[in-house]
Amino acid sequence: MIEGTDVVEVELEEAGRKVRVRRGEVARAAAPVHGPVSALTTHAAAPLPPAPAAVEAPVSHHLMKSPIVGTYYRSSDPTAPPFVKLGDVVRKGQVLCIIEAMKLMNEIESDVAGEVIKVHPENGHPVQFGEPLFTIKTA
Repeated sequence: MIEGTDVVEVELEEAGRKVRVRRGEVARAAAPVHGPVSALTTHAAAPLPPAPAAVEAPVSHHLMKSPIVGTYYRSSDPTAPPFVKLGDVVRKGQVLCIIEAMKLMNEIESDVAGEVIKVHPENGHPVQFGEPLFTIKTA
């Protein structure tokens, strides 16, 4: 289902049923689930390729992740300067970027204060839910 994509995990819930597909992990015992659960089986003979390395941040670094799926933009329009750039000090609640989803421009605000030490996506590229947007060095 997710083979050949950048998707690492998909979770679907409908009518009280949940299905989660996660690439590159061995199933573990889960907490009890209330309600019916659909089993997912696969008939693939070959194992899935290894999952891409997860982006982890040191304790003093905060990984700002995309809250939605959409297209990442560094500025409000192509002629405007970026909201933030590498080395900028940001405050909690400051707009960092825009993610366009379903023709709506969503301002993404920082949830911490600190220094932007990495901008992960390229301007104009699609981003997935939970994908890293910025690494912010916190105090």
